[in-house]
Amino acid sequence: MSKVLVPIANGNEDIEAITIIDVLRRGGVEVTVASIHESKQIVMAHGTKLEADVLLTEVGEQIFDAVVLAGGMPGAEHLRDCELLIDILEKHDIQDALLAAICASPAVVFGTHGFVVDKQATCYPGFEDGLIGAEYIANEPVVMDGNILTGKGPAAAMVFSLTVLGNLNGYDAAKNVADGLLC
Repeated sequence: MSKVLVPIANGNEDIEAITIIDVLRRGGVEVTVASIHESKQIVMAHGTKLEADVLLTEVGEQIFDAVVLAGGMPGAEHLRDCELLIDILEKHDIQDALLAAICASPAVVFGTHGFVVDKQATCYPGFEDGLIGAEYIANEPVVMDGNILTGKGPAAAMVFSLTVLGNLNGYDAAKNVADGLLC
């Protein structure tokens, strides 16, 4: 069973975080939702309250098959500023684990910390200057380059999450979940 870390922060985009968690769990992925704050209780960008499974500090030494970031503001900034999360991303990038981010996070997190250098990537329009060293792909909802997967924004949350699932558990697993969701 694939194992995925979904770090969350106050101000992350509600639809993106919940869609990522839900789609991956429907697809048989072991998802660990980890708060980067000192509390498991998170308030999303539009007021949804979400309780993480663990604090990020509890799983900082574990290795996952993927690390997947929701966007939203100021959630993406909180993720960007979390030293432990950046250490986790770097450790996983070295091992070619899947690193995925949607909305503002490809630019705010991945761009700031050099994960998209010499890659193609997308993000929420208006944040593309933050994709430092990357080729911005404006007209695709999801862009994959090597082990880096980026998504455009809330409307792309479903296809983004299904793409993560497909990369981890194969096309059939993603298709089965998509069919069940009437995608």
